[in-house]
Amino acid sequence: MQRLINSSYIVQEVDISNCLHSPNPKQFGGKSPVAAMKGTLGHHLARRLVQLGVQDVFSVPGDSNLSLLDSIVAEPGLRLVGCCNELNAGYAADGYARARGIGSCIVTFNVGGFSIINAIAGAYSESIPVICIVGGPNSNNYGTNHRILHHTIGLSDFSQEFQCFKTITCFQAVVNNLENARELIDTAISAALKQSKPVYISICCNLVSIPHVTFSREPVPFELAPELSNKAELEDAVATATELLNRAVKPVMVGGPKLRDAGAVDDFVDLADASGFAIAVLPAAKGLVPEHHPRFIGTYWGALSAPFCAEIVESADAYVFVGPVFDDITTFGFSLPLDMKKSVVVEPERVVVAGGTVFVGVRLKDFLRALQERLRRNTTAYANYCRMFVPVRQPPNCQPGEPLRLNVLFTHIQRLLSGDTAVVVDTGDSWFNCQNLSLPQGCSYASQMSYASTGWSVGATLGYAQALNGKKRVIACVGDGSFQMTGQEVSTMLRWGQNSIIFLINNGGYSTEVEIHDGPYNVIRNWNYTAFVDAIQNGEGKCWTMKVTNEEELKKAMDATMGKMKECLCFLEVILHRDDTSKELLQLGSRLALANSRPPKYQ
Repeated sequence: MQRLINSSYIVQEVDISNCLHSPNPKQFGGKSPVAAMKGTLGHHLARRLVQLGVQDVFSVPGDSNLSLLDSIVAEPGLRLVGCCNELNAGYAADGYARARGIGSCIVTFNVGGFSIINAIAGAYSESIPVICIVGGPNSNNYGTNHRILHHTIGLSDFSQEFQCFKTITCFQAVVNNLENARELIDTAISAALKQSKPVYISICCNLVSIPHVTFSREPVPFELAPELSNKAELEDAVATATELLNRAVKPVMVGGPKLRDAGAVDDFVDLADASGFAIAVLPAAKGLVPEHHPRFIGTYWGALSAPFCAEIVESADAYVFVGPVFDDITTFGFSLPLDMKKSVVVEPERVVVAGGTVFVGVRLKDFLRALQERLRRNTTAYANYCRMFVPVRQPPNCQPGEPLRLNVLFTHIQRLLSGDTAVVVDTGDSWFNCQNLSLPQGCSYASQMSYASTGWSVGATLGYAQALNGKKRVIACVGDGSFQMTGQEVSTMLRWGQNSIIFLINNGGYSTEVEIHDGPYNVIRNWNYTAFVDAIQNGEGKCWTMKVTNEEELKKAMDATMGKMKECLCFLEVILHRDDTSKELLQLGSRLALANSRPPKYQ
């Protein structure tokens, strides 16, 4: 038996004095909260979350999940983090899972469930394991054909929420009796861990606090049997890939986001060390592979790649893509000039060699470990990179009083980064500017590249910072359009004493959409963003805000965030010209515009 979740994620008993509500013995019949909940479904679920390494559960209360929330409050190893809305709770659970391995959220029946669906769909797209728990209706309402409940669409059949979640989760459990509740809950959790996807668990509100024999003993530590590769298929895959790669003159390796799903980042680095190959990452994998590695050459993104990275990858006579996702964003509109006959593509459950030979039942980690023993060391590609590499010039400083430029802003953000920071990036131009940041050893990074939901970063920053629990300081980059969608969650950051640094980039609208297809709909109402955050603070919590219009003000703001305001949540509204964008956004915008405007093919 092998524990799937890293042991560093297992949480010991912790003080819950900072929880949303301190448990009241009267609330639990005069007993201590833990004693009152023992032997119940709610206690079992709470203990399971603790065993998984979850310490914080993101929630919005509703009439059918209140008993579930009582169970979380009663568990000493958990903190209940109340959010402003369900969408943000889902984003927070997503961000939390990226930092800690798995996340959890609790919402109420239908109105909460439907509201959180976008966040759970994003987690599914990005292969983020989130346990989405819904407080369902009373179990006696199942099987009736004449009762219409509130929070429904006006039909006695209230299965619509379940049907919606079927398409965006890897397992769905509807717990409407106690006899099989334990089995359903544990099966759902197993699915989330095995598949690295979100799961849906709906629990009837009247079952949570009832003692039952199936919950009479404490849940044993959660373990999963390791999944094994087909040995013969693994051997054939390794032999075929070895022949292609050892024949090559200048092979390279490129890491993708599914390295995270497979827990294979260390194996990727070990293969790079053994082979001597130059290594790059796809944009969605930034932050997974250490950028201080001696043969790291940057992000491979076609025409948007780091300097000289595309030249090395595309001129290679063999490339190993490990855990890739080749969507339209990653491939720059499906335009990467790669010859797949030269490729070895390693996916979580299969390997494809030379664009056609497929080996199934081969685990990614097993393949990487076996391959490193067979490859001849070859540093040619990296030597070529070193010969042609020219360091990127720093942008010129702004003149005194000159309006701040985007490239100058990110030059200063680069100087903030260290092993004690983490970067969370929203959809849009921040993608490109942050891809160009060099991450020091220990600096982590999170973005949502495939699903690309505008506004994701605000909730994700809450969750990511909560998971780090003060060990690192989060630096978030979010546009004004994104912030208008989810910005109220700054309130929850303040409630929990987080000291993240948020760069609100105010350029007057949806800059990404402007470059794809401009129109009056891309201009948004300008807010006084610093005043908005000050109003949320309302005299409670440590918060510091500042508007920044030029480089002198930016330097003062940076000094304050890292000095006398380092214990505060720092919110910097950076005002830029509407047309001040990265060159990468201009390139991708024109590419997406062409893709969107293709005429239909008539049969």
